[in-house]
Amino acid sequence: MANFKCGRFSFALARPLVMGIINTTPDSFSDGGQFLDPQQAIAHAFALIDQGADILDIGGESTRPGAALVGVEQEWRLVAPVLEALLASHPMTSDRTKQRVAISIDTRKPEIMRRALRLGVDMVNDVEGFVDPLSIAAVLGSDCGCCIMHMQGNPLTMQQAPEYRDIVLDVSRFLYDRANSLVAAGVGPERVCIDPGIGFGKTLEHNTRLLANLKSLSGNQQWSILVGLSRKSFIGQITGRDVNHRLAGSLGAVLAAVEQGAQIVRVHDVAETVDALKVWSAIRQEKLIEPVAR
Repeated sequence: MANFKCGRFSFALARPLVMGIINTTPDSFSDGGQFLDPQQAIAHAFALIDQGADILDIGGESTRPGAALVGVEQEWRLVAPVLEALLASHPMTSDRTKQRVAISIDTRKPEIMRRALRLGVDMVNDVEGFVDPLSIAAVLGSDCGCCIMHMQGNPLTMQQAPEYRDIVLDVSRFLYDRANSLVAAGVGPERVCIDPGIGFGKTLEHNTRLLANLKSLSGNQQWSILVGLSRKSFIGQITGRDVNHRLAGSLGAVLAAVEQGAQIVRVHDVAETVDALKVWSAIRQEKLIEPVAR
């Protein structure tokens, strides 16, 4: 199995990786406003490390349905103190566990990418899929991992009657095209992962069909697959639960996704996800014992 190279890290992907979410935004759909204070965000980051996160994804702009664009300086003011604190020493560790963790910047702005890379982030997570040539230029010359996400439209309008001819084919073509554009520009293929963008310009049927067909998204290139499922509205549509009561549904979605080929899962509830994946992995790896002939 190929490694996913991500800045200071080379992940073997022998098991699913857990990416913990830290939103420093006032209006994210689930945890908006909880981590506006940099010290609270930093404390939360260390808590997620202790819970077993492999990657921390720091974002300063909400991309929930209906969200408006945030200016560069405003976004940077929200993420910079957290990034600076987390990247102040290398390797990044938690005092209690001494576990190393990669740091990702969740942004669609080339200038934020450049500033974060200068600080030493390991990964750039772009919800617009590096469609902007300036975003591709921003990651060249670095060794960061690059996550390409699919989104139809933009956060302000994406859930207004999204439509596809063939959701799996359309999304896979976009991801394949963007991944090859990065590689053609000089980004090593081992640094690229793809994300189908669950909930980003998609109906319930679109989301479930994509998740059931994850293995077909990367084609013959075998790009690493990342999925963000945590607490999303499609889980609420299936279960009838509000955003604060979707843990069980989120865990079910994560396990279904990794069974279908997801190698990185982006979640709010790190400890519970780590435990669920440990149990899933132990059962999956257990070999059947042949019955003894009598």
